[in-house]
Amino acid sequence: MSVPEARGWARSLLSLGGPSPILDDTLLLLSEVITNAITHSDSSHSGSGQVTVQIARLGTTVQVEVADAGSSTTMPAVRTPALADDGGRGLWLVDTLADKWGFQHDETGGLVWFRLTEHACPPVAAAPWA
Repeated sequence: MSVPEARGWARSLLSLGGPSPILDDTLLLLSEVITNAITHSDSSHSGSGQVTVQIARLGTTVQVEVADAGSSTTMPAVRTPALADDGGRGLWLVDTLADKWGFQHDETGGLVWFRLTEHACPPVAAAPWA
């Protein structure tokens, strides 16, 4: 699944219940995690190119899982990118925006997951002159 295909599929799936305040963040993080899977896992080197995406919506929470062939040389790690860096922001964005996230790695491959929850916004006070 390519990044644009995954974004389109996720957008249509998550829009079924109406507008969602976390849709844009979900799509951004999904794009970053799939890009990492394609770039850093053995999926892109083994010829299979297989990356699997699962999305679950439970009430106001969305959980996304991206599975790949794993990597024998690298593990997911958050780093703070320098302003001049061209890349390296994927997991930093996940770590910053997701309510929870994690990864698993075993002999069958790797999996990165993240969870976003819609949070109620507190009421906005009226301006004193209104």
